[in-house]
Amino acid sequence: MTSLLAVDNVTQRFGKLVAVNGLSMLVAPGELRAVIGPNGAGKTTFFNLVSGLIAPTSGRIYFDGRDVTALTPEQRVGLGIARTFQITEIFPELTVGENLRIAVEVTSGQRLRLWRSRRRDGEVRVRVDELLGLVGLQPRADRLVGELSHGDQRATEILMALALEPRLLLLDEPTAGMSDQETYGIAELIRRIHRDQRLTILLVEHDMRVIAHLADRITVLAEGATLAEGTFGEICCDDRVQTAYLGAAR
Repeated sequence: MTSLLAVDNVTQRFGKLVAVNGLSMLVAPGELRAVIGPNGAGKTTFFNLVSGLIAPTSGRIYFDGRDVTALTPEQRVGLGIARTFQITEIFPELTVGENLRIAVEVTSGQRLRLWRSRRRDGEVRVRVDELLGLVGLQPRADRLVGELSHGDQRATEILMALALEPRLLLLDEPTAGMSDQETYGIAELIRRIHRDQRLTILLVEHDMRVIAHLADRITVLAEGATLAEGTFGEICCDDRVQTAYLGAAR
């Protein structure tokens, strides 16, 4: 199949520990792929490899046909790869609007310019308003992010990633630590941006309700390697997955 992301036999060793072991994966343009597995399965290490935070011990990573294995995270962002983290990465001492403005200005290259035209400032404001409108955060645009609920903080982080205009968005446990209502809100945000923007999304998530609601396909990791791959229904019926991830097979 045509792939936007191709991971080819990637291994990551930390001394004697093999965190990712010969992992290969193809993610098609416009796909929403979930990556699941027990704790220690290598999910976050895999995300760190794709986003460029660490370099693989062996194997190659391709994005839109280009070998990006040796590229820095900043270079990968420039190509269209953006991510969020397990621990929300925001500027809590700034407002929601200021957080988004920084991300928009970075994308447009304006943070290095001392003087900006009114037209440029207007374009930034329009883009910030567009992002706020995706989740109805306009009423809280002037609130400090550190004062907001966990769900609104996570939504702000996702919007900051969207401001980078990615072609591939990596979401690392976006609903972790949330109430049911917050989980529903973030899941709906992910569903909407995937549908409306036709964005390719790679999602690490533990909440199986979210996975069932969102994922086109699921990759199950165990001990750093691919254990199974398929639709939600196929994965739930797989005895190996039930043993390794959902509990002992029955």
